[in-house]
Amino acid sequence: MRKGTQETSTSNAFGISSITAGQAILANLLILAFAIAAGLVENSNSELYYELVQEDGTLEWMTFWAFFLAAIGFVLAARSQKSAGAGMPWLTLGLALFSLVVAMEEISWGQRILGYRPPEYFLQQNFQQEFNVHNVFDTGLRKLALKATILGFGIVLPLLALAEPVRKLVRRHGPAIAPLGLIPAFVAAYWIYDDYPWRFSGEIVELMLGLGFLFAALPLVGSTKLLPDNVGRKIVTAFAATAVLGFASFAYSRTSTGNDPERIATARTELEALAGDFQESGRPISKCGTHKRVFSWAEKYERLDQLADGAFAGLVDQGLPESRASYFIDPWNTAYWIRHRYSKSKQREIAFLYSFGPNRRRDSTAWDLLGDDVGIVLFERGLD
Repeated sequence: MRKGTQETSTSNAFGISSITAGQAILANLLILAFAIAAGLVENSNSELYYELVQEDGTLEWMTFWAFFLAAIGFVLAARSQKSAGAGMPWLTLGLALFSLVVAMEEISWGQRILGYRPPEYFLQQNFQQEFNVHNVFDTGLRKLALKATILGFGIVLPLLALAEPVRKLVRRHGPAIAPLGLIPAFVAAYWIYDDYPWRFSGEIVELMLGLGFLFAALPLVGSTKLLPDNVGRKIVTAFAATAVLGFASFAYSRTSTGNDPERIATARTELEALAGDFQESGRPISKCGTHKRVFSWAEKYERLDQLADGAFAGLVDQGLPESRASYFIDPWNTAYWIRHRYSKSKQREIAFLYSFGPNRRRDSTAWDLLGDDVGIVLFERGLD
């Protein structure tokens, strides 16, 4: 018994993460719980689901914390590996760096929190007009990279590590490899991303992947003051920390509001000018269902030149910074948006322009301007 325990401990120290069947079931259930819950909420309450998956929503904050805690876990795992004589575990440290970068990319390196304006390159090349690198790349390439990460780290490497030559390499160089027991969760994440059964399935998969990385790091972590020695308890503790920190971050973001009268007045002036530019064109916005940043919309429908000669652009002479005018950025350095909805069942059609307002977070629904969002209705009519 002691020999088996020592053998497992040594293999863990050298990067081959192992968990018991019970621990594997627990970890898989916790990861899959979010996918199941997402499907239930999406089918029963689409508005609540939409709120949960929005930028700075609960799901995004939980994904940030999952990857951030995974980064800490891999750093601690690297320390354990080095203490066990594996040399400098650069590959495990690389996983820590990867997890940290993913976490920071998830919140656009704090742009919406701090309210700074990203460099012009990101305003022009990033379709989200935010300070993150992954949205600069083509959608197909981003999807391929995510699928490769799920398959490579969560499925292929653990299976390859069953071969003795691969295990020898792992023991010699000490990279962190996910446990075989987590393969079902990674397979589920890959299937959901490939099949996309619900709206915003990608957001669900990102959280599942973050938890997968976190749970893969934990068995490799030696004894610490903050975590229990038992791997199952580590998994439960880390999961609880991810959930609590995610909800707390979301709740805190909702308290940062709205009392910014000078910039609110500026935003109203700019939106009135922009609305005039839209209404004077006499052309339809687009097909029903449009919800885009104004810059992305203007690029797609080849309206940049027209808007560049309009009243909004003319506000530059009254002090509107050129960098904001060119990319339709509001006074809080987030994008102006355009939304158009049409519903026969609701007997309603509406189109409006809006800004996220002082809290730099979307509060409005598909049909109504809410919270501290600053907006102007282009048209609204009932349907006969």
